[in-house]
Amino acid sequence: MEVFMATAVVSARIPESDKFRLNKLARRSGRTESDVAATIIHEALECGEFPHIEFRDSSVGRQAYVKGSRLAVWQVEQLARRFNGGAAEVANHLERPFPIIQAALNYAQAHKEEIDLAIADSDSMDFEGLKRLLPGIELYDLAAQGKGNKGA
Repeated sequence: MEVFMATAVVSARIPESDKFRLNKLARRSGRTESDVAATIIHEALECGEFPHIEFRDSSVGRQAYVKGSRLAVWQVEQLARRFNGGAAEVANHLERPFPIIQAALNYAQAHKEEIDLAIADSDSMDFEGLKRLLPGIELYDLAAQGKGNKGA
């Protein structure tokens, strides 16, 4: 997710209830109301430009996801690279409609640096790093399980 550097100031009138909610969200995230509002506006504009994409908090911060799925956009791009950029192949592999996968790849192309960093972070993570992010994760040795089932 991008870090914003203020380049313009916008003033907006919002209902008092939204101001309260914005303040609450800012306090929870340890950010200013202005930073949170800028993020909300930015993400709303991105969602308007890239259908089928939404933003969520994850263990590594806010990320773009394929709407209605557990797939981060960087994961779709990573698969596309393995399939030599083929959206149709990725859609078939994931059993997802082509337009949804293409939307994720369009976002990835427009935000190449963000997506490249996420993929690099993922590629460099070992199991111990995953355990810190996902405390309930377990490692299974499928080869050992296969040997244990022989002769049963």
